[in-house]
Amino acid sequence: MPTHPAPHKTALITGASSGIGKALARHFAQDGYQLILAARSVARMQALADELQREFKVTVIVMGADLETSDGAAKLHAGIQARGIVLSALVNNAGYGSYGEFKDSALAPALAMMQLNMNTVVVLTRLFLPDLLATRGKILNTASTAAFQPGPCMAVYCATKSFVLSFSEAIACELEGTGVTVTALCPGPTASGFQDKAELGQSALVKGRHLPTSQQVAALGYRAMQRGQRVYIPGFVNWAMAQSMRFTPRNLATRVVKTLMKPVA
Repeated sequence: MPTHPAPHKTALITGASSGIGKALARHFAQDGYQLILAARSVARMQALADELQREFKVTVIVMGADLETSDGAAKLHAGIQARGIVLSALVNNAGYGSYGEFKDSALAPALAMMQLNMNTVVVLTRLFLPDLLATRGKILNTASTAAFQPGPCMAVYCATKSFVLSFSEAIACELEGTGVTVTALCPGPTASGFQDKAELGQSALVKGRHLPTSQQVAALGYRAMQRGQRVYIPGFVNWAMAQSMRFTPRNLATRVVKTLMKPVA
């Protein structure tokens, strides 16, 4: 059942044009939040905005933003501030991965990934924190089960998600007593389009598996955020695997991940 927060609560969701971000937008709208959707795919976000406005009678603003650039996050913040909007929820969901050995990868895409997956999260969180402190708001950062171990064949991606998890837990502790909560959502492989972009479809980690949908992961993550849970891993198997890394020698864990990442026939 929707909790129906007080009127005029507003959430910013990055990476809202598809996957988990798109599904999260529906949950916020259902609960009466006004929305700002930010991504590069303006047309897809506008279609979602029109749908949510019709169905839930909320205001949805679409803002094109290239958050892989060094000033993209600051420009997004400035645009929202110029509209006089005060956030009560920030969802740092935009991010992507790439598959392949690091020695074969191009440097520019790796740096762009780091900009989006890490720097943008830090910039948006810091710039919007005064709003969130004033509204006793919520932060939801999309990390991954990849955050819990090194990831051969996705070395940079896994490192960025480890950063997101560590950053989220640290500031959650710092913000105790302020009314602001921080949740790191750590899904495993999800049927979200992520695998296609990362070219993971033929790996043992994904091929032939029945993956949870973006809608399922978003529903669980949204509820965890509303509870103020610091780290949430959807699915018992994902949770158990993440916990097992605490007791597994890191060399062994890394070799296991490398095996899972290999293409299968």
